[in-house]
Amino acid sequence: VILKQGHPKQQIPFLNALQERSKHPLLCTGDAEWGLGMRMEETLSFPRNELMGKAKTPFLLFLAGKEIGQQCRMVGVHLNFAPVVDVNINPACPVIGGIERSFSSHPTTVTAHAAEVIRANKKLGILCSLKHFPGHGSAKSDSHLGFTDVSETWQKTELLPYQQLIEQKAVDIIMTAHVFNKKLDPKYPATLSKKTTH
Repeated sequence: VILKQGHPKQQIPFLNALQERSKHPLLCTGDAEWGLGMRMEETLSFPRNELMGKAKTPFLLFLAGKEIGQQCRMVGVHLNFAPVVDVNINPACPVIGGIERSFSSHPTTVTAHAAEVIRANKKLGILCSLKHFPGHGSAKSDSHLGFTDVSETWQKTELLPYQQLIEQKAVDIIMTAHVFNKKLDPKYPATLSKKTTH
């Protein structure tokens, strides 16, 4: 079950009713990159990743991640579709840099900050999803609105946060980007590409 828009006063009873009716426990998910305020009315929002990425002490990300994880628990979300680990290759990217969703243009900074958010969520039992694999930060167009080709703009450094976080055993799941990259697969976009995802 994915929570999109709504108010906690409706969402919480709704999820409780679904759980009671289901024969099996349901996995409830949501987008709370900067808190429940990203999707839910009258809930808290934290600064977006671009500002959080400027924190000199990554532990501040742990504290923010802990608060976001607690919010998720309160409304019944088990899996947060966060953190974004796209590297800010193109600051004008309409879905990443242009709306401040990337921690940094430096892959190691992205990794360090994402790792703290994940660590905080794990302490609360909240699963996390890295996104948007293999990298959306260089895109010139919005993949929500149409075909997005990153073949000429994508850089291998965009893979580093994924590689480093996998090595750290910090990964629960990885969300693919709806982007086409002929360097990785000349036929299919990442979401449909075995060459990209395997």
